[in-house]
Amino acid sequence: MKTKFLTLCIALSMFSCKEDKKDQKIAQREIQNYTINQFMDNEAVGGGSFSPDNSNLLISSNRSGIYNAYTIPTKGGEMTPITASDSTSYFANAYFPNDNRMLLSADGNGDEIDHLFVREINGDIKDITPVEGAKADFYGWSKDDKHLYYGSNKRDPRFFDVYKMSIEDYSSELLYQNNDGMDFSGMSEDENYFALSKTINTNDSDLFVYDAKTKETIKINDNLSGNSVQDFSKDNSKFYYTTDDGSEFSYLMSYNFETKEKKKEIEKSWDIMGSGFTSEGTYMVVYVNEDGKNAIEVLDAKTMKPIELPDFEGKSITSVSFSDDETWMRMYVGGSNAPSDLYTYNLNTKEQHKLTNVLNDEINSEDLVTAKVIRYKSFDGVEIPAIYYLPHQASAESKVPAMVWVHGGPGGQTRQNFNSLIQYMVNQGYAVLAVNNRGSSGYGKTFYQMDDKNHGEKDLQDCVEGKNWLATQPEIDGNKIGIIGGSYGGYMTMAALTYAPEEFDVGVNLFGVTNWMRTLKSIPPYWESFREALYKELGDPFSADSVRLKKISPLFHTDKVTKPLIVLQGSKDPRVLQVESDEIVAGVRKNGVPVEYVLFEDEGHGFIKKENQIEAYSKIIEFLDIHLKKENEPLDGETPSKKIETESN
Repeated sequence: MKTKFLTLCIALSMFSCKEDKKDQKIAQREIQNYTINQFMDNEAVGGGSFSPDNSNLLISSNRSGIYNAYTIPTKGGEMTPITASDSTSYFANAYFPNDNRMLLSADGNGDEIDHLFVREINGDIKDITPVEGAKADFYGWSKDDKHLYYGSNKRDPRFFDVYKMSIEDYSSELLYQNNDGMDFSGMSEDENYFALSKTINTNDSDLFVYDAKTKETIKINDNLSGNSVQDFSKDNSKFYYTTDDGSEFSYLMSYNFETKEKKKEIEKSWDIMGSGFTSEGTYMVVYVNEDGKNAIEVLDAKTMKPIELPDFEGKSITSVSFSDDETWMRMYVGGSNAPSDLYTYNLNTKEQHKLTNVLNDEINSEDLVTAKVIRYKSFDGVEIPAIYYLPHQASAESKVPAMVWVHGGPGGQTRQNFNSLIQYMVNQGYAVLAVNNRGSSGYGKTFYQMDDKNHGEKDLQDCVEGKNWLATQPEIDGNKIGIIGGSYGGYMTMAALTYAPEEFDVGVNLFGVTNWMRTLKSIPPYWESFREALYKELGDPFSADSVRLKKISPLFHTDKVTKPLIVLQGSKDPRVLQVESDEIVAGVRKNGVPVEYVLFEDEGHGFIKKENQIEAYSKIIEFLDIHLKKENEPLDGETPSKKIETESN
């Protein structure tokens, strides 16, 4: 099965002497403040599948306000729209192997029930996985280029089976029936070996390979460890996977089917996040999570030595993929202060082309802030990594308010990639400290497991210590520090306002969990393979753990909230249901605390449509200006702003 590489983001973490001098020059001039419309006029581009003749790339872009599919010439030129939806976002998967048909995917406005679509040569768009309520995921193309592989839970909503679809008439046959609740993770090109994983807990999983000829299932790992499928060799003789067995960080291993030998192939001082071969097996691409950024190597598969890649003078290559004939490579290049642009590179001629300019021309890139990685000690001496954005205009004489930013998860990681909301907040004069509290991925499995069945407690204290670190910085107004987060980070925001009510001055909750018992009971059926692992980490709502889950659920303790709050939610969110936000808003309002509620009827877990992002981010800054900066604050005896008192729909 032809490998698909994940698009991952990367950024720089340190300043050179040259950059320090540049910062001094910036500090001597006035920094322009940009509107949210200017920030959101940046373009987000993703994907990049080469056409069969390598003349074009198929990509996704939100230039229309939502995501649609486009083509763009490999050597640069105008983008041509392939879809023109004004409601549902369409994402580009790939060109068909031998013609200019295109494979796309879309869900129902954020409900995460993805279907696969074909854009035919004549422009018609057809749903080729039309079963209502069933998800479909593209897995890749067959070696003979006559079929595509996909996963679907149409037979059993809990489990994904593997199907093989003819690209001639779109008829499907069941290739692997998932009766054991495992996750399909890859397949050899001869369709004989199926890589399967069984989640044990949120860090550890068992790996298996099913041999279709012998009907034998081979267990790959010997010990309880974190294991992940990567790829099969092109001759189908070896299986590649990452493991953290005996190590804090994941390294790359191979398993030889004939000799049964296991061999360590590559080890780094950080997690190897992914690896895979190009279509003909000439190159292996390796992604390393290096202190919250991507470090990418393209190796000659024969020598396992890195090939030389273009130098982008301070920016980093965030993702790569290859044309089927391996003559062209597409790359995304960016940083924490620069959204990633798309480039192409010819490996034979060394010619290089920049295809996009995604940063709005009205924004001076020197006004944006480069992230710095910092570390601070928490209450018990554990070292906490964090990513720090300090406004250019901040100084000891001109102190600024700050926000502690908490990522989603649990188990996520804030990385050094470009974030429009963070850059907008910083441009408006708010410092941001993105905390990777204990339980975050990327810093070793011991650190990752530190918050198991301890959520809203020690990890919350890490966030409080992040606030304390901010308060010691000479450029920060220690009396004006709030907390913001989405999903699990939204939970942490509510936990902070509930269980540490005097620590933060405001809270921004983006679709955060507030009732763990309901959330864990309402997990979507297609998360079944992961359900038990979540219960092991967070607690089983059907057991005695329910006592603790209620204790750490902010919904049951809203009487303790005394600080202003804004809540943002998508009504189609299948992970954090709208009722979570409805009830937390109602509960906090009983305290007479200023609360704003921003609800989007056409969004899910996160906001994709530009008009909704603009409204959401504008509301956040308006809220912070009033309640943290104390700008435009109502005078004594006046009624607070209507925006803060009434629900916004």
